[in-house]
Amino acid sequence: MKDDKIEARKIIGDLPTAIIRWYPFKKGSKVLFLGEDGTAADMLRRVFRMQVLASNFEVAEIVEEKFDYIVCLGLIELSYEPLNVLMKIRKLLAPNGKLLLGMNNRLGIRYFCGDRDPYTNTTLEGVENYRHAGKLLGRMYSKSEIKDLLLEAGLVQHKFYSVLPNLEEPTLLFAEGQLPKENLANRLIPSYNYPLTVFMEEEYLYQSLIDNGMFHAMSNAYLIECVEDGNFADALYVTSSLERGIDNAMLTIIHENGIVTKEAAYLEGEERIRQLAENMEILRRVGVPVVDGRLKNGRYVMPYIDEPIGQIYLRELLRKDKEKILEAMDNFREIILASSPVHFGKFTDANDNTGETELFDIGFLDMVPLNSFFKDDTFVFFDQEFSRENCPVGLIISRMIASFYASVPELENVLPRDNLYARYGLLETKRTWLEMEWSFLRTLRKENPLFEYHKKIRRNDALVVANRKRLNYPARDYRRLFLDIFNGLDGKKLILFGSGKYAREFMKLYRVRYSVYAIVDNNADAWGQEINGVSVQSPEILKKLRSGEYKVLICIKQFQSIMEQLEDMGVEDYGIFDPGKSYSVPRLPVATSSVVINKPYHIGYVAGVFDLFHIGHLNILRRAKEHCDYLIVGVVSDRQVREYKKVEPFVPFNERLDMVRSCKFVDEAHEIPIESPDTDMAWKLYHFDVQFSGSDYENDPVWIAKQQWLRERGAEMVFFPYTETTSSTKLKKLIEERLI
Repeated sequence: MKDDKIEARKIIGDLPTAIIRWYPFKKGSKVLFLGEDGTAADMLRRVFRMQVLASNFEVAEIVEEKFDYIVCLGLIELSYEPLNVLMKIRKLLAPNGKLLLGMNNRLGIRYFCGDRDPYTNTTLEGVENYRHAGKLLGRMYSKSEIKDLLLEAGLVQHKFYSVLPNLEEPTLLFAEGQLPKENLANRLIPSYNYPLTVFMEEEYLYQSLIDNGMFHAMSNAYLIECVEDGNFADALYVTSSLERGIDNAMLTIIHENGIVTKEAAYLEGEERIRQLAENMEILRRVGVPVVDGRLKNGRYVMPYIDEPIGQIYLRELLRKDKEKILEAMDNFREIILASSPVHFGKFTDANDNTGETELFDIGFLDMVPLNSFFKDDTFVFFDQEFSRENCPVGLIISRMIASFYASVPELENVLPRDNLYARYGLLETKRTWLEMEWSFLRTLRKENPLFEYHKKIRRNDALVVANRKRLNYPARDYRRLFLDIFNGLDGKKLILFGSGKYAREFMKLYRVRYSVYAIVDNNADAWGQEINGVSVQSPEILKKLRSGEYKVLICIKQFQSIMEQLEDMGVEDYGIFDPGKSYSVPRLPVATSSVVINKPYHIGYVAGVFDLFHIGHLNILRRAKEHCDYLIVGVVSDRQVREYKKVEPFVPFNERLDMVRSCKFVDEAHEIPIESPDTDMAWKLYHFDVQFSGSDYENDPVWIAKQQWLRERGAEMVFFPYTETTSSTKLKKLIEERLI
C-alpha cells in the first residue's frame, strides 16, 4: 500500500508534464518557466538538460535576460491584465525564441457537460463569459479571444494544439486543422474539476463536434506555440500515456513529413520500446500484416498510414451490413490465430484458479481493432508492445470482441456481442476472459495506485443519468419519482408496471424485502406469464383498486409514455425503478437506549448459511453487533446451498432464518436471493457501511476483490477471527459418524 501511494504521487505529479514532454527542445538552451519550481521545471532540466529559471515573480521583475524558450502553463488566466503580461513575455524572448502557452478554454466541451469552472467553482460561468460573476481570481478565454490577445501582443506567428482531456492530464494533442481518425471514446477517459455536477458523457460528443467543424473550438484546453521565425514544431498529433507509470509510459508523435515516432517517456521504458520492435518483427515473420517499422536512436519509427482504423471500419460495416461484419470479424480472428502456434495446456485466471485450454505460444494482447488499420482489404496491425507466453487463445479473441463494443454501446442493439462470443465458442467462458482482460488493463492503467485520484476526477455514470433526469423535474418531483421510490409503501399493495428486464431485476433484488401484489404490462402477449410466482396482467386491474390502496413502480427504461398513461388513468402514487441505481431503503426502528455507545460503523451486514447454529455463528454476530449500530443478516437459501456448496443443509431454510432473526444481536434477517447472492447486490439492497466475515476468507483473492469493490463505494469489509473449535462442517461430520 505504501509503494502504491508513492507510485501514485509520482504519476499524478508527472501527468501535466506530458503537454511539453514531447516538444523538440534544443538541449542546453535557456528556459524561463513561469510557475512553481516543481515537476515540470525539473523535467526540463533532467530530460532536456536545459538551464531553467522557474519564477513566481511578476515578469516585469526579470530584467536584462533573454530566453530561448518561455513556458507558461495555466497562468495567463490568473492575470488581471493578460495582454500586458504577454507583451512583457515577448520582450524576454531571444530573437528565435519560442513561447509555449497552456491555457484552458471557457467554451470547452467539459463545461457544457456540467463541469464546474475552475476559477468560480460554478457551472456554466465561463460559457456565459462570466457575466454573472463578481470579482474574479481568474478566468478562462475562448480560442478566438486567445488569438486576439496574441495578435495584440505582437505574437503574430502561433500554432494551436487542442488538448484533451485537459491541462492536468494532456493525453491527446491535435494541431490546428488535424482531426481524430478514431473513436476517441476508446482512447481516453474524461476527467473533471467537479464530476458530481456532470450530466453528459463527453467522449460520445466528440464525433458530432468533428462532423460539425466544432472540435477545435470546443477543445477543453490549448497548447499554443508562439515563434518569431516561423519555425514551428512539426507535430500534427501527439498521444501520451504517462498514467501507465515509468515502465510503460509512451509518447507517440505523428510528424508533418509522414513519419510516426514512438518513444519511452522515461529511460525505464526503453525496454518496452525494444519489446515492441521485437513483437512486430515476430508478427511480420509469421505473415501477419503489420506496419513496417524500425528502431532508430531509441525510438520506434514507422510511416503514417492514411487509412481508417480497424475499429472505425468495423463500426461502419456493422451499421451497413450485418452479414459482412461477421465475415470481417472472422477474418480478424483468423489473423489472430495465425499470429502464433497453438497448444493445449494449463493457465491461471484472474482469480488464481487453474484450468486447461488452448494456448498461444506467444499471445499478443493488443491484437484488437483499435490497433489496426484496414488497408488493401485486410487488417494491418501496429503498437503490439504487449505479449505473454502461454497465453489463452480465448483471452485474445475475447479482447477483440470486448474492445470493439467498448466505445459504441449502441452497436449492441444491432448485433449483440454474445452472438460473437457464441460464434467463437467463448460464451460459457466469457467471464473468465473478461476478468483476465480487466486484470491486465487495471494493472497497465495503474487503477489500484490511482484509485483515490480517479475517484476525485472521474464521473460516476449512474450519477450522470440522475443529473440528466433532475434537469427535467422540479426538486420535489424528482425526489419522489426517482429517489424515494419506497416511501409511503407501508400497508399498500406494490404493483410493477412492465414485465421485461427491469421488472425481473427488481424481483431478483427486492422481493426479499417487498411483496409484489401484481405485475402489469401493456403487451397482451405477456399476460399470464409469471415472474417469481407473480402473474403478469393487464393495466386494467388498476381501475379496480381504490386510490391510496396501492403504489406503482414503473419498471421500463423508456418510462415517459407510461407516466402519461398512469396520469390519464388518475394514478398519482408511482415511482420509477432503475436497476442501475442504489436506493435508500426504509429500515426497521432501532431500539433506543439511555446508554450511547460510539461504534465504528452504523449499518453492518453478515451473510451465511447458519446451518446447525453454533457458537461460531454466535461469535461473529456478537462481534458484528459490537462494531455497528444496526446489523442485517443475509441467510442462504436451501437451493443455493445445494447448487453452490453441493451439499444438503441439515436445517431447512425457514428454521435457519427464524433462529437468526431470534438472535438478540440481529436487527434484520432476510433470504439472500439466489439470482444475486454476492456482495454487490447486497450492498445495493441494504446500503451497509461494512460487511463482516470470518478470517478464513481474509486472504482469499475473491474476498479481497469484494473488499476493494466496497471500498470504492465508501464501505468496508472487516474479517473477524474464525472460531477454530466449532464449525458446521465438524458438527455434520460428528452427526454422520454417529448415525453410521
